[in-house]
Amino acid sequence: MGAFSHWWIFGREARRRRLLRRRAIPAAEWSAVLDAAPVLWPLSADERRRLHDLVVVFLAEREFEGCGGVVLDDRLRRLIAAQACLLVLELDLDAFRNVGSVLVYPRGYRTRRHHEDEFGIVSEGDDELLGEAWNDGPVILNVEDVLDVAEGEPFNLVLHEFAHKLDMLDGDEDGVPPLPRGLDADTWRRDFAAAREDLARRERRGEEPPIDPYAAEDEAEGFAVLTETFFCAPWLLEAEYPRVYAQLRAFYRQDPLARDDALAEIGSRP
Repeated sequence: MGAFSHWWIFGREARRRRLLRRRAIPAAEWSAVLDAAPVLWPLSADERRRLHDLVVVFLAEREFEGCGGVVLDDRLRRLIAAQACLLVLELDLDAFRNVGSVLVYPRGYRTRRHHEDEFGIVSEGDDELLGEAWNDGPVILNVEDVLDVAEGEPFNLVLHEFAHKLDMLDGDEDGVPPLPRGLDADTWRRDFAAAREDLARRERRGEEPPIDPYAAEDEAEGFAVLTETFFCAPWLLEAEYPRVYAQLRAFYRQDPLARDDALAEIGSRP
């Protein structure tokens, strides 16, 4: 590492420490954020403290914009940031270096799509979207679905769209984010493909799959949907696709199932 890089990193860390001193979230307001997001309930006191610090820096370094009449207040910004930063709690906030802005609409929206297939045939049509993540662009969310979260439900729009941004870190949205040492990309692809194929097969048979079959849409959606399930309903993912659960546990360096077990022993929400 060159001298310039060393001093740049030192300066960045010093700037972030100043942010934490100046923009710490008051305890009561931070508790309200945690209380509003069931996926955050199982976190330990230390994890909640470290998540707070990530949120403060995340909010300071990124732009939030309300669209379509949405007025963004501190509570909503913090709620979005806290769930996004859960993904990188044991990684590094620089994993979101491709997130410059977050756009928030009041509800899902329609967009015009152009698609070119493998034969060069171009088609177009309208898509109904809850959110989007653009490569080298913003994350787009909607208030209705950001707030539509329930304990044990494997749905979380914030986790879904920010998982896409992790997937895009290497420039390709292919369901394989940059993997740490010890994880093999070919094994990762096989394990996720097996889960997607099983979900698609069950849906074709007329069954109601236990996990959103949108995961079978393609590799990128598989990673995003299964990330949602990993954090929001870890017992479900571990029971249905234990190899995927193990892959995500190694990638995120978190074990939500162990957290849920610890919370169950306490017997109440923190």
